[in-house]
Amino acid sequence: MTSEKRSFSKKKNSGSLSFSEPEFLVVGKLRRPHGLRGEVLMSVWTDFPERLQPGVSINIGVNHDLYTIRSIRWHRQDMLIAFEGILDRDQAGIFRNQLIMVRADDRPPLPEGEVYQHQLLGMRVILDEDDSFLGTLTEIIETGANDVYLVRAEDGQELLIPAIDSVILKTDIEAKEIFVKLLPGLLPDS
Repeated sequence: MTSEKRSFSKKKNSGSLSFSEPEFLVVGKLRRPHGLRGEVLMSVWTDFPERLQPGVSINIGVNHDLYTIRSIRWHRQDMLIAFEGILDRDQAGIFRNQLIMVRADDRPPLPEGEVYQHQLLGMRVILDEDDSFLGTLTEIIETGANDVYLVRAEDGQELLIPAIDSVILKTDIEAKEIFVKLLPGLLPDS
């Protein structure tokens, strides 16, 4: 699975989560100014860092302020990024600890059979052997070995399901369903 950081929104006045298509996808986090020329150290949170190029417009912070990238370069596993009009360390300081986003409708297409993480949120999780409804996928936890799906049942109980081929049998994006085969011990009462 290819990941852009996920997001969700709350339904107005209901207090429940709605997993509709997000408007923006987080691709990184700006950490601190670097050097004297307005560069900012950025943690990269996208599988598509090549989209971040000079001349590309991105959104920063909770207000989704629009900035144009002036320059980028890699610095170890992070990126040093500078924006048009931001020419010194003091100006770059306004970006400290801000999220950097791109519009969801500008995301690159994926190869056949791959999906973005945010497309999985809100999907119904079905036990393949008897078609029983286990719950709704509410969170994807990234671990070192594999992702883990947090599934919330209608009664509020949570189930952790490893996102591995032997457990996740089929993902139907159109029907918004994930079919699983649970390994022994995954269900609380087994």
